[in-house]
Amino acid sequence: MEWRYYYYIMSESRKFDPAKLAKLNDPKRLEILNPELIWTKADLKDPDILVDIGAGTGFFALPFSRKVRKGKVYACDISEEMISWMKNNLPLESQGVVIPLKMEESSVPLPDVIADLVYMINLHHELEDPVAAIKEALRLLKSGGKLIIIDWKKEETPEGPPLTIRLTEETIESQMLACGFTNIRKHAVLPYHSFLVGGKISK
Repeated sequence: MEWRYYYYIMSESRKFDPAKLAKLNDPKRLEILNPELIWTKADLKDPDILVDIGAGTGFFALPFSRKVRKGKVYACDISEEMISWMKNNLPLESQGVVIPLKMEESSVPLPDVIADLVYMINLHHELEDPVAAIKEALRLLKSGGKLIIIDWKKEETPEGPPLTIRLTEETIESQMLACGFTNIRKHAVLPYHSFLVGGKISK
């Protein structure tokens, strides 16, 4: 069975199948989505609060939490299974730093202007309303904060979701611009993924 259909039940939903959550922890993911590389390209200065939208099992929340030891990473997901898994499996060093948080698709139960960074990795193609999710990220960010969107390129890759639900880099960029993000940078450093970073205007 192809990897993409092992991960997705496309006849029912474009969402990731929580029954396959163990696959999210596959170390092979580090070969194509290196958290250290992503963090470096984000170019953050002493961030305090991060919001991970679509956190899954905390695959990125955990390494990023080591960068904000005096702050917090809110690991948000719509799936009760993912939230429960994180609560039961977070390593001791990350407890109290990584905060699993149940959310709705475009609604995170956190105050306005709380975050230095909001990031969404391998999520954009699953969203019913990507623009609403981007607007929610804008609400959460402090002035000068950043949004990272990383998602599968709209081209044939050895793995990943069907092409029909992928978005082009240009589409994602236009959505970010329409929501008010500026200074959008595109990093061509990931083999199968678009990688965009946009800023919230300082006021």
